[in-house]
Amino acid sequence: MCGITGLWTPKQTGQRNNAAIVTAMNAALLHRGPDGGDVWVDDATGVALGQRRLAIIDLSDAGKQPMPSADGRYVMVYNGEIYNAEDLRAKLARYNIAWRGHSDSEVILEAFAHWGIAETLKLLIGMFAIVLWDKKLHRMVMVRDRLGIKPLYWTHHDGRFAFASELKALVAGGVCPREVDSGALDNYLRFGYVPSGQSIYRKTRQVRPGHMIEIDAEGQIRDSIYWSMEDVVLNGRNNRWAGDDASAIDALEDLLRDAVERRMVADVPLGAFLSGGIDSSTVVALMQSVASKPVKTYSIGFEDQAFNEAAFAGAVAKHLGTDHTELYVTAQDALDVVPKLADMYDEPFFDSSGIPTALMSSLTRKDVTVALSGDGGDETFGGYNRYLWAKNVARMTDMIPFGASHIASALTVLSPRQWDRVCSVLPVGGKTGTIGDKIHKVAPLLAIRDDIDRYVALLELWDPKTLRPHGRGDEKAPVFHVPGEKFSRNRNLDYISAMQVMDTMMYMVDDVLTKVDRASMAASLEVRVPLIDHRVIEFGWRLPAHLKIHDGTGKIALRRILQKYVPDELINRPKTGFGVPLADWLRGPLRDWAQDLLARSALYEDFGLDRAVVETAMKDHQAGRTNNAHKLWSVLMLSAWQQRWLS
Repeated sequence: MCGITGLWTPKQTGQRNNAAIVTAMNAALLHRGPDGGDVWVDDATGVALGQRRLAIIDLSDAGKQPMPSADGRYVMVYNGEIYNAEDLRAKLARYNIAWRGHSDSEVILEAFAHWGIAETLKLLIGMFAIVLWDKKLHRMVMVRDRLGIKPLYWTHHDGRFAFASELKALVAGGVCPREVDSGALDNYLRFGYVPSGQSIYRKTRQVRPGHMIEIDAEGQIRDSIYWSMEDVVLNGRNNRWAGDDASAIDALEDLLRDAVERRMVADVPLGAFLSGGIDSSTVVALMQSVASKPVKTYSIGFEDQAFNEAAFAGAVAKHLGTDHTELYVTAQDALDVVPKLADMYDEPFFDSSGIPTALMSSLTRKDVTVALSGDGGDETFGGYNRYLWAKNVARMTDMIPFGASHIASALTVLSPRQWDRVCSVLPVGGKTGTIGDKIHKVAPLLAIRDDIDRYVALLELWDPKTLRPHGRGDEKAPVFHVPGEKFSRNRNLDYISAMQVMDTMMYMVDDVLTKVDRASMAASLEVRVPLIDHRVIEFGWRLPAHLKIHDGTGKIALRRILQKYVPDELINRPKTGFGVPLADWLRGPLRDWAQDLLARSALYEDFGLDRAVVETAMKDHQAGRTNNAHKLWSVLMLSAWQQRWLS
């Protein structure tokens, strides 16, 4: 795992300072690679490549980058891990390569040299952001892994092309004009993150998952797709699992075990995150099944029991016999992370679960350099609660032939707190403490007749037309569509499948994986995600629907596998998120901090936000009339980002 940087100035003549610029860019990524950093420069062509190294495989200098190919044609920088490197090395044996070491980087590079880029990409199993300088053709090639696990930003203007793992490196090199992109800002306010393909800066973009971008000396750019989630869905539909449920579960278990075992290869200490949920418990169970000694597992607990999963994680760890470490953190421990978020996420990012993820990463890094995580199971195997109740909302909408908007308005007459009090005395069963928030979230969706429009609305925080009516830039810009939205309509996907496609192509990439990458790399920890092995994703789309969601329960296939290792009483419990009590914090310990950030005039002047809309949202939240925690947090993170990166 590393941080990569680079600069190409093909049209410049005279003295170039590329080496100094890339050195500065490298320094900004020290957290991604504390074990070393090098810069390779070719003054004749104006190319400079840099890397900060977190040594995982082959700790010797033979694994250092930037790395030239044996034939001298290519120079590569690469961030990630390839888990079938030894298989590929064996296939390359017929070329009698004089290997310099045993790093996966060298295997990728020699595969490119002997098989070509396109053919090699088909064979790679892993996570990666790769940039390759082709000396022969004088072209730069950028590649991002199939599911977008590793980030890669780039900019091309004023005769310069530059790239980096994080925006802060481009800023440090002075190659990234800090002009906010109006469309990206709108999308951030809608979803809480900037979707792939865009960046918060107008002249900068992020390589999309499964894409390869080639740039030649004339500045011509070719963006091509080498792996498509949409193709995976179609192939899954056309090649449904032909056997019975038992054989499907066995095949999935074998595939998951292979994905997990491949990710346990490292020349440094390795462990796993364990929350006690289905996904992380399955990953740890499979790790322990192939390990020769107890696997190191880590979890954190909170004083607030509504957000505390430590007891569940501890019970799973005890049953599996792992070497478990548990840290209970106080509210103050979590609050201490808040001022660091704008630096950690150098693009506006609203997901407050980045706070416990950062704490978990710091805890884990004290003992190990690599950790496996259970991220990615919800999207493929149907784990999100919203998949269940969004379908129920669709049924409710169908039952209301007219007047849905009036019913929606009536449901919000009572505040969330008032709904909670009403429901607390009704025999509704289950946990009612947040039912008011759920009613307020569902109510406006009842007036939307189209299923996909309703789901997109469910994902949205703010309507940019309302929040920033006078600062939205070019109204003629193309309308942004959630990745997978048009595909789902054109292929008439069922509602749950459409939700899964859209989540995999945007929410998983730009929220979940961004959160994990930045939080873990801030602690110099490599996190590997076996449930996002592309082979697992492809197999998941071949499974029948009832092995995903059945009778109001999600992730049936994973549950069936986990039942072989863990008792039912540790599996069958309500799903809880990995979060923090944000709503209470904004009414309590974070209130003054929040009010200070929201009082900054620059927030409204620079971004065109309507101050009255924000202040009303804050007042309503403080009074308990509505729960605006997530909406407010998105504006607070924007203000904190602005203060850190635009001031």
